[in-house]
Amino acid sequence: MASNIQTIRFRRPEKKEPTVKPKNRHGGILQDQLRRAQRAPWVPAWSTALRFFLLMRVAGAMYSNLQDCDEVFNYWEPLHYLERGYGFQTWETSPKYSIRSWAYILLHLLPVKIATQLIGSDKRPAFFAVRILLAFISSFCEATFYRAVVDKINYRVGRYLFFMLLFSSGMWSASTAFLPSSFAMYANTIAFSWSIEPTNNRNFRRTLLSTLAFATGAVVGWPFALAVAIPFILEELVLRGTDIVPSEKRVSWLLARYGRLATCGAVAALLFVPVVALDTLFYGKLTIVPWNIINYNIFPDAAKGPELYGTEPPTYYFFNLLLNFNVLGPLALLSLPALAITRRVDRKRLGDKPPARQSSPYTLVALRLAPVYVWLAILSKQPHKEERFLYPIYTLVCFNAAVTLYLVRGWLEVAYVRFTQSPYKASKASIFSRLTLSVVTASMVFSVSRTLALWTYYHAPMTIAFRFETEELPRLLNVTGYITLPPFSETAPHSRYDDEESKPRIDYGPIKNFGLRLCYGKEWHRFPGHFLVPDGVRVDWIKSEFDGMLPAHFLETKYESGLMGRVKGTRAVPSGLNDLNEEAPEFYVDVSSCDYLVDLDFPLHPRESLHEPRYSVDEQTWDRVTCQKFLDASHSPLLTRALWMPGARWQQANEYGEYCLLRHKQNVAKKEKENTLRLTT
Repeated sequence: MASNIQTIRFRRPEKKEPTVKPKNRHGGILQDQLRRAQRAPWVPAWSTALRFFLLMRVAGAMYSNLQDCDEVFNYWEPLHYLERGYGFQTWETSPKYSIRSWAYILLHLLPVKIATQLIGSDKRPAFFAVRILLAFISSFCEATFYRAVVDKINYRVGRYLFFMLLFSSGMWSASTAFLPSSFAMYANTIAFSWSIEPTNNRNFRRTLLSTLAFATGAVVGWPFALAVAIPFILEELVLRGTDIVPSEKRVSWLLARYGRLATCGAVAALLFVPVVALDTLFYGKLTIVPWNIINYNIFPDAAKGPELYGTEPPTYYFFNLLLNFNVLGPLALLSLPALAITRRVDRKRLGDKPPARQSSPYTLVALRLAPVYVWLAILSKQPHKEERFLYPIYTLVCFNAAVTLYLVRGWLEVAYVRFTQSPYKASKASIFSRLTLSVVTASMVFSVSRTLALWTYYHAPMTIAFRFETEELPRLLNVTGYITLPPFSETAPHSRYDDEESKPRIDYGPIKNFGLRLCYGKEWHRFPGHFLVPDGVRVDWIKSEFDGMLPAHFLETKYESGLMGRVKGTRAVPSGLNDLNEEAPEFYVDVSSCDYLVDLDFPLHPRESLHEPRYSVDEQTWDRVTCQKFLDASHSPLLTRALWMPGARWQQANEYGEYCLLRHKQNVAKKEKENTLRLTT
């Protein structure tokens, strides 16, 4: 071919990968007015958020305290009874009163069985297996909630919410608590994730899933938690949402809405069937626990009711929010007023004006913020108040706080634009991000400080139980010859080894030969539960100045009898238990019969009475096995006891007592001698 001839070659068209249209980050109810075209800040994906939540929640499962004796005696102890056939029983689980659901407790039996099968007879891993399961459930709900806020409300609000949830001291405790109020928190969180988008007659899935989630929290968990769904129900029945409803079709539209909610409610009501069936099986009579709880708390008989267990002033929950959420508590309570101000000074932030006959963004956001106010209004009117009663709205408190922070940022942007007359300068200013960063960072610091304070000041009861199992009982088995361990010394106890490989496996089975009795007096309410006390050790109460109702022992059943064998004990009506909070002297044992005693002493401010002598200073009768420091709250400043900060000056402001495990010299020595002789002969 001649060199001066040119040819044309056509290139085959390349196959282009289909591009995924990115989500509109300005598609939520709340709309940014500045930096709309700029790259969005880091907002983690659902899977990334889940990993972060798991790290924090599993840490909480391993290290958080048992905050409430109700958690131990009404849930951990019945669960232990289902697994081992013995434990403590309160009047609430007596068939005579039946205001605690065995169906809810049974939900937590599976991780106990799995841990027992994988690890063996040791009960401690089963305790943490349940907590880790709760950590996974909470993490899933929180991650789902966070992404729903990012997609349906505003990506900045979701970003704030992520960090508020992650580091909240309140969530640290509530997320892994074995309580119906925590279960209600999980259910409300996932329900809110589905209901956060505006309603319409085409979105049946939103109504059904939200209704099921709210109902699950109320039927399986705590019936009063259904009050959190009141704004959702009003939205379903009254608001148009994104529906465009001509006036002539108003009646048919209302009928369709009412019919849809009624259908979803009927489906959700089916949850009563397995719950009532299981509770009826274990109580031995037809039992509707949710109704029993409502009847006891709302319609109590004369001289009965929750007020017997203490009352608190109306400000109790405000200070509780301040303690567990610091700056986020006031921000959450200011969310509705902040929304009203935004409607007046920054209306564009509430999104585009909706078509006629559709619900306004202002109304929709107000309904999203309302559950916190509804719940607080209901609880504040009740004389009996407890911290755990707030758990169902803990995630929503963070949401309200995040919305308030976002709206305040919007006010500053509006003020800046009006002052400079330049939206461009406002879009380049860093003052707004610094404001939100400072608030979120301050909240994180205070929350971590509060979490460390809880662990440092009040973890002694769980530490004492750990030392009893891993140090004192191995010593007892060692000196009597049941096992052989390296030479024991107080400075190098057997539980401390360089690594797990060098740590010997200890068979606690022979402990039953000793017939040991571990006693609690005035510290009964801090007993961490039988899951943290090895089999073969009986726990009993001794008389203290407390003159109310203490838990009794379940009717013991053999371990081999299995789950159905436990029904014999759950159906038995124990004598002495009553709903009047009246003392039952038959539940006490004489202190001289105790082999070990857990007691709290304040050497700097001794507190001694007839029924509460200072056992730890009675050196003729008791040996100190181990003592841990425990905060003397009544003699410590408010700030330093509420928060933990590094530095000797901060720590020296507090005063501490000694939380001790004591060993009865004569009783234990006698049992050591008897078991040594048993082995030698």
